[in-house]
Order: sequence, then C-alpha cells, then structure tokens
Amino acid sequence: MATGLFELRKDDITGWWVAVVVDREFARERFQVAARPVGRPGDACQNCQSPSGDGVRVRSLKPQAFTVAGTGREARGSERAEQEQGLGLLGDCGSWQTIVAPPGHHAPLAEESSAVVVEMLARARDAIAAARRAAETDYLQVVQNWGAQAGARTDHLCIDFYDLPQIPHRIGEELGGAARYLIREGVCPFCRLVRDEVSGRERLVFEDAASVCFAPYASRSPFELWVVPRHHDADFGRATDDQLTSAAETLQKVLRLLAVLDGPPYNLVLHTSPLRERVDETYHWHWEIHPRLREIAGLELGTGLPVNPVSPEEAVDELLAQARAGVLSGQASRGMAVGGRSWDAFPREDAR
Repeated sequence: MATGLFELRKDDITGWWVAVVVDREFARERFQVAARPVGRPGDACQNCQSPSGDGVRVRSLKPQAFTVAGTGREARGSERAEQEQGLGLLGDCGSWQTIVAPPGHHAPLAEESSAVVVEMLARARDAIAAARRAAETDYLQVVQNWGAQAGARTDHLCIDFYDLPQIPHRIGEELGGAARYLIREGVCPFCRLVRDEVSGRERLVFEDAASVCFAPYASRSPFELWVVPRHHDADFGRATDDQLTSAAETLQKVLRLLAVLDGPPYNLVLHTSPLRERVDETYHWHWEIHPRLREIAGLELGTGLPVNPVSPEEAVDELLAQARAGVLSGQASRGMAVGGRSWDAFPREDAR
C-alpha cells in the first residue's frame, strides 16, 4: 500500500494537527543552519553597559509595553472615547524586560557556565512569582531567542520576559486540552507523556532523576524538543533550586546536541500557568526548544497546519548519532545522550 507524502499527526493535548513529511530521506545539509550574529565585531553592546554591575542583571526594556486595542471597531470606539472623555480601551499595561548575563558574555546558552544559567532561570522564576503576587496582568512569557534568524536583537546572552495582559492562545489551548485530558484519563497529560516517552524511548533524547527531554509526537517544527520536569507542578514560579539546577543542566546538554546542525538559531520558550488562575492539577510547566531551520510555506499560511519536514523519530536519531559517535561527551545509549544526575542527587519529594 502506497504511503502519502504527509503523515497527519494529532497533538493529544491541544487536538491540533501536524503534517509530518514521511517519504523523503533525511538530508542533513538541508538543516545545517548556523545562527547568524546580530551585530558586527566591535559594536557597542547595551546589555554589557546597562544596567551596571558584574553579574546577572535585569534590564527594563519597555514598561507598559502593551496597549490593548481590540477589534477594529473597538479601536475606533476607543479613539472616540479618548477624544470625548480622555479614555482608552484598556490603556497601557504589561512590560518587556530582559535577564542579561554578565558583561562580555556573548556565547550561546549551551556554552555558558552552569552557575550563570541557573541564576538566570532563578531570576525568571522570581519574576513569575512577583507578577503572580502583583496580580496586575494575566501571563508572564519567558523566552530566549538565539541568532538573527530567530528574532534575537543582541548577541549578548539574555532571557526576555513579557508581562502580558492576556493569556496567549497557545497556552489557552494547552490549559483547556490538559483539563479535558485529566477528566478523560484521570492523569496529567504531561506526566503521562514523561512516562510514555521514557518507556517507549523512540523519541527520548535525555533523562535524569528530575527532567526528561523528548521530541513530541506531533512536532510542529524540525528538531522541536520539550524539556519536562518529572515532578508535577503547574507554576514555574514555585520551582525549587534543585529543580532549576536540573532544568539548566538539561537545557544546556540538549542544546549542545544541536551542534550537529552547526549551532542553529532557536527559540526557547517556557510554558507555565497563568498568573490569576489556579490550574495546579491540570497543568505542568515545561520548556520548548524550536530550532529555526526553514521558512514557512504557503500550505501552512493558508491552512494553519504546521508542516514538519523531519519526523521527530528521525530527528532524535540524528541527535543521538552525534553522541554515539563520541563527538559529545557522555553515555552513548539511547535516551541518555549525555549522562544525567542520579536519583539520589535530587530530593525525592521534588521528583514524584
């Protein structure tokens, strides 16, 4: 029986579909895309100069970064209200800030010292906790952009966070899907994913006592990877120092594996619970890594259907072949691309 060009796969949490190309042999040269620097040698770096200090710092880029305009009709009504009463639709709110590595640190996150990465993640955790206490906005989005192709605006290692006045659509879909899954299956879908991917090992990249990295079954982009903690918690703002250490170590080790693609540009995004909702039973914070290896084509724009030219199983094979060949240090067995911490290295109550 002839197979199709695309295999339609369904995300078990959101219900969204992905078209995975299955009839082509993987050609590594098509996806070897080195991250391009943003500036030129000798350019002044604002993140080196501001704010002052020698360590990890937080820099405010735009206070009140968002104006909620709504629909075109709402915006026109808001303009009339502004003229008549001096009022806007919702006014300015939110913010855009960045967590910057120490001055002169322009290397990728994978090559940074573990202490600096842990501290940067701790600053992100603390920002989420502070935003939750303030209860002025709905969501705090944490991202790292690396390389000009991924939208980075600096070569300085930094992690941005955006204080948003609304829950992002992607997060909303995960929240609703996870709640429905829990009702249907009686278990958190992310906890189930961790169990199934560790057991099946077909898409497993790395595991230790606290974190698991795998390529999701319905990967939306080539070499998409998720880093999910074994312990169940919806809110990254409650992460312990041990959990931050594991997340930092796992992110660095997994990003080093992408050296097989010439150190590509990527977006690293954190998914965590909303600031003004309690979803402790149904949600599970996690990191997503999206290497930026191709352009978006017409089928995707016209249908909203992501097209992934590399199956997640094939992507994992390529990443782990690098480790097996000894190019990277660590164990060569499948699912342990780089040796992880043992169970005893983490508190048991944090890895339930």
